[in-house]
Amino acid sequence: MTEQEARIRELESQLAERDEMISTLQNSIKELNRLVTNLTEIITQMRKDKFGSSSEKTVVTDGSCEQLSLFNEVELESGSKAEEPVERDSKGKLKPKAKSVRKVQIIKELPVTEVLCEAPDEAMTCPRCHGDLKVIGREYVREEIEYIPAQLRILRYYRYSYECPKCKHSDKPFIIKAGVPTSLMNHSPASPSSVANVMYQKYVNGIPLYRQEKDWERMGIVLSRATMANWTIKCADDYITPVVDRMRELLIQRDVLHADETPVQVLKEPGKKPQTKSYMWLYRTGNDGEAPIILYDYRPSRSGDNAEEYIKGFSGYLHTDGYSGYNKLTGVTRCGCWAHLRRKFDEALPIGKASEANGSYAQQGIAYCNKLFQIEADLTDMSPEDRYNKRLELEKPVLEAFWSWLDSFVPLRGSKLATAVTYARNQKPYLENYLLDGRCSISNNIAENAIRPFVTGRKNWLFADSTKGATASAAIYSIVETAKANGLDVFLYLEQLLMHMTDWDHSPEYLDKLMPWSDSMQEACGK
Repeated sequence: MTEQEARIRELESQLAERDEMISTLQNSIKELNRLVTNLTEIITQMRKDKFGSSSEKTVVTDGSCEQLSLFNEVELESGSKAEEPVERDSKGKLKPKAKSVRKVQIIKELPVTEVLCEAPDEAMTCPRCHGDLKVIGREYVREEIEYIPAQLRILRYYRYSYECPKCKHSDKPFIIKAGVPTSLMNHSPASPSSVANVMYQKYVNGIPLYRQEKDWERMGIVLSRATMANWTIKCADDYITPVVDRMRELLIQRDVLHADETPVQVLKEPGKKPQTKSYMWLYRTGNDGEAPIILYDYRPSRSGDNAEEYIKGFSGYLHTDGYSGYNKLTGVTRCGCWAHLRRKFDEALPIGKASEANGSYAQQGIAYCNKLFQIEADLTDMSPEDRYNKRLELEKPVLEAFWSWLDSFVPLRGSKLATAVTYARNQKPYLENYLLDGRCSISNNIAENAIRPFVTGRKNWLFADSTKGATASAAIYSIVETAKANGLDVFLYLEQLLMHMTDWDHSPEYLDKLMPWSDSMQEACGK
């Protein structure tokens, strides 16, 4: 080999090393750019979660459908132009406005106290002839709603004793005593109405016990939060839990269920630090045309074994989100949630102006989801059989187009769009299962709506002190939400349960009479 050839080979080797280094640097730059893009997405999403609107309503310009927001804030509904539910005709009589008939009916049912405005005595003389003035009529002026604060009273029980006068002086005198309703709690002034009020204020209105403590004091009685906590836990364990257990037996006999879970912090849980998460699980019946049942179940972990244990024996359709823990359930047909998938694409929208999002892959994914939701809205009033057939006719082609579109591009690895695409592909077997039965839903929104009252209450009381308190909360929330779903006055229903469960047998026959959908409870507590 000549010196020139050796020199050429050396140069070629240097050029190859340079090209390899350039390629390595280019790959590094691409990877760093990808990392920067992904981190920017994460930071932007965190800012949006913390400071931005939580609405998922789609703003589009191409006429595609919009799914209603899942998490509207109260402030969005307020405004200076809000109308009153009633108006007056020329004679001063109530006249309901459009879409306000129910509100007017409620107002009509309230007791009325007339306030008569009379002229003072010194004005009852005619300034011209000095004669006395007489009433010639009265004129309607206005109507107000008066708030009357709650009042307390003491129920002091006495009972009569009876004897037979003829047997009085015999060897065997006959004496009986009148029956007395069983006490709700021995050696306690607690009554069904007082305990029902504590439960109602906390689990319906979200008022913590320390705030209720001040309300009781204002009404004239010192009732500590510890006492109210003891009332709640004791009555939930003795009287509420048997009713919830019966509801659970009826729940697993249904064909369509929804499930969800949310964290809850329990301070005094054996074997766990106060900062660790426990979970409140929710199970509810679907839109199958029967009475709704909504049940909460407190568990110390998020393991799928909890769901498997709670609904053991259920063999129908189970709607859930994409949490893998539900994969442990056997004998059920899982149905995925298109609302969760749509949320993934919403999070993947490009950062910037809305116009920049139009035409993006994320916007196209949202459009497919919106189309399915639009079709579902048109099928709402159909029977399950007709809905099943129409879904195959109208939605099956959309699904096929969606999966074909999903395979037509490769998203940036690690991006929000890649997360949405991966979620869709992994959930594909479950996302199509709602087509199997017309009673199934396209989303798990009714479970999220059912668990929201607990999440709202948690913002006020932040944590549970003990596992007993968390378990009691699960039982009471089950009663509260099931009662609301069946159209009952929650306070009256709680009061009825506490009154009847002290003396009633806890057999299924008697418990069925206390179910929120029973004729007796509908008559006693129905709105």
